[in-house]
Amino acid sequence: MKPLDYKVAVITGASSGLGRGLAAWFAKRGVRVYACARRGDALRSLAEEASAAGGFVEPVTLDVSDTEATVGTLLRIDSESAGIDLVIANAGVGADMSKERFGWPSVKKVLEVNVMGAAATLSAVLPRMIERGRGHLVGVSSLASYRGLPRAAGYSGSKAFLATFLESLRVDARRKGIRVTSLHPGFIKTEMTAGANMPMPFLLDAEDAIERMGKAILRSESEFAFPWQLSTAMHAVKWLPNGIYDIAAKKFL
Repeated sequence: MKPLDYKVAVITGASSGLGRGLAAWFAKRGVRVYACARRGDALRSLAEEASAAGGFVEPVTLDVSDTEATVGTLLRIDSESAGIDLVIANAGVGADMSKERFGWPSVKKVLEVNVMGAAATLSAVLPRMIERGRGHLVGVSSLASYRGLPRAAGYSGSKAFLATFLESLRVDARRKGIRVTSLHPGFIKTEMTAGANMPMPFLLDAEDAIERMGKAILRSESEFAFPWQLSTAMHAVKWLPNGIYDIAAKKFL
């Protein structure tokens, strides 16, 4: 799809970080963006900034962990607009799951947003997209999906689910005119990583990451992992025997 082929986009997790950046990026290119997140004040400031730059962002207060509300909201937007062309399931949370903090409450929170919320976002208007014979579904997974990282069972597991879910959607929907993209960023300077107590090799500025992601979406990449240095390393680690990987992972515990 060319930039102007997207008339209407929905982006979740748009109040900060990558979601906010992607909303501004597409709005700048003439796409009508419905920016969804829990923090309404942050969304309103985003809308004002977009308007000042000549773009259009519609703030939508939404908690994707409420899956019924998520599906209902996207269906409403689809009906009120000319039809959603692009859905970016970006909303996500992380949690430190070291032995002192590991437990169901932490796991549940991550799964409600990263798994159930993302799946609801991507599934909501898919039947309508198929009827129209057009649409693009994008999910923001992570390089953490390639292997279960230390202290990140919920996060790595949730991102692995999303990557596999997107792959199946791609296989199922490709003959129906629907494009599917799985994005796998490495470490990015955002609110989520600001307080992380862990090594973050090849850390990228958010602006750099947003530009790469936006262009990958326009190219309709089936999977886009970056930066290449960390992506290459994670692909290699993926194939390490479990015994060797376990020894290496202990260094980060």
